[in-house]
Amino acid sequence: MILPTGASSFKNAMEIGAEVYHTLKSVIKKKYGQDACNVGDEGGFAPNVQDNNEALNVLMEAIEKSGHAGKVKIGTDVAASEFWRSEEKKYDLDFKNESGGAPEMKKTAEEMIEYYKAWFSSYPFVSIEDPFDQDDWEAYA
Repeated sequence: MILPTGASSFKNAMEIGAEVYHTLKSVIKKKYGQDACNVGDEGGFAPNVQDNNEALNVLMEAIEKSGHAGKVKIGTDVAASEFWRSEEKKYDLDFKNESGGAPEMKKTAEEMIEYYKAWFSSYPFVSIEDPFDQDDWEAYA
């Protein structure tokens, strides 16, 4: 999610948001092809990226190419409940891999915190929603 925190007004924020969105579509089309520009049920693009950092790098490229670097921050809804494995007490970052995925892709809450810290040090994040499973109370403590 892009957050135009550097906008001078609501109107300017809408302009920045639209410009970044359309630039993002162009960046995705160039890198991944026209089919990757299909819009999901919540209005976002879903290109076939290899990992989260690749997606964030594509987003950063669009922000820069749109001319709004420094005016736009990033927010995300991790929806960690979708990849929480309660029996293991781990978050499976490779949950879409039907063969089970690599063991190093299963993270404890502490490892997820470090993962998020790396995001915050590398990208202009200002918001993160649902970083842990809704019942993983220890992670929130």
